[in-house]
Amino acid sequence: MSADPSRLPFSFARDHQVALDGVRLVYGPKATVFGLREAARRAAEATRPHPLNQEDFDARLASLYQSNGADDGTDELLFDLEDGAGAGGPRDLLEDSTEAPVIQLVNQLLRRAVTSGASDLHVEPHEGGLRARLRIDGFLQTVLDRNDVPVRRVISRLKVMANLDIAETRLPQDGRIALRLGGRAIDTRVSTLPGNYGERVVLRVLDRSAGLMPLDGLGLKPRHIEILERLSALPNGIILATGPTGSGKTTTLYSLLQLANRDERNIVTVEDPIEYDLPGVSQSQINSDIGMTFAAGLRATLRQDPDVILVGEIRDTETASIAAQAALTGHLVFSSLHANGSVGAVVRLRDLGLDDFLIASTLRGVIAQRLLRRLCESCKIPRTPNRAEAEQFDALGIAAPEQVWDAMGCEACNNSGYAGRVGIFEIVPVTEALRSAIDKGASEQQLVGLSLEPQFTLLGQGLEAVALGRTTLSETLRVVGDTV
Repeated sequence: MSADPSRLPFSFARDHQVALDGVRLVYGPKATVFGLREAARRAAEATRPHPLNQEDFDARLASLYQSNGADDGTDELLFDLEDGAGAGGPRDLLEDSTEAPVIQLVNQLLRRAVTSGASDLHVEPHEGGLRARLRIDGFLQTVLDRNDVPVRRVISRLKVMANLDIAETRLPQDGRIALRLGGRAIDTRVSTLPGNYGERVVLRVLDRSAGLMPLDGLGLKPRHIEILERLSALPNGIILATGPTGSGKTTTLYSLLQLANRDERNIVTVEDPIEYDLPGVSQSQINSDIGMTFAAGLRATLRQDPDVILVGEIRDTETASIAAQAALTGHLVFSSLHANGSVGAVVRLRDLGLDDFLIASTLRGVIAQRLLRRLCESCKIPRTPNRAEAEQFDALGIAAPEQVWDAMGCEACNNSGYAGRVGIFEIVPVTEALRSAIDKGASEQQLVGLSLEPQFTLLGQGLEAVALGRTTLSETLRVVGDTV
């Protein structure tokens, strides 16, 4: 309960859609008569109720109780479980006062992960206690490392929220937590792994309300956008996005899907997880526990009269084969693939068992991408490139810039020297010459020579970003490497 007797408890304000904002009484569209009466009774003076729409009320409610800090014990209620901990879940854990500090700690970590834009939250028991780290801009940053934390209760709290078996500590488990923060829908994928000092938990944070970005907002150049618009208008074939985990492949595919989304086209997706809600698109969630794999989902979508199919990932021979058959039978297929570069996708498809003639006849284009940390504008320092750095540019036939920038670090960027990330892209449309080479079994190096000039490779695009002062050479070489 709040220390202020006139203050409404968060759970009451949320459930009855009423809140006291200073001397104002605000309420949402689902406010109850009982809630309005109780709020009016607690108000310091007579006040006229002020109506808000649902989005504004949710945001105002979160702002009121979040800004209050942890003093009144409301922090543990800032995150509301959308499902999984309702009437059928262990409600006693939420209401047991002895567990309040654990609930508060877990929700502070979750809130910090969301507000800082982290992609992952790592909760790791170790010999000295518990460590929590956030992956921000691709790097893990420690936000908690203490020896006085009840490790098992923290892990159990996360497992309860994710509807996992808290009694099973010997096997890995996967689950999800659906949350809301200030009206924002947050979807969290939870993975546990047994270790020496307890179960390790990693949470992938997906902000469903972040919205999709237009192609130019991703960092694509006009030349790239023109190629992608042409590819997305094709009637059939496979278009692949490649790159390591966390490189933005799914975001790019979703943006491409927006280009292909027209009223006369039926678009069906098979994803794991569904990261964004796409209006007018039928989206299906993978669930391997009950046999709903990518291959099974893709096979089922072919019976839904689709024009365009998005497959979250091609990760096995069966999925690759079905995707190729779908492309041969008049469907446009978007998917992602783990490969080192654009041309490397051909080698990966061969590795998955597809014949060269099948790859040549179905593949229409490949996008390889990486995310580089963007230099902080407040503290980057220019200098003249040294000889070794100039040689990196000369090797690709790119004129060395007069100056490059170093990351220094300041308060604005948390002393990292970087703030945000910038995408670099390597896009290869499959031309007739490239198709003929694939059909003949050409090597990756031969295919690179046919498809890309050095300045248009990932390394070339990274060096261009360095010359423009967007990132550092060391960051580019860390992410891309020093070979074309």
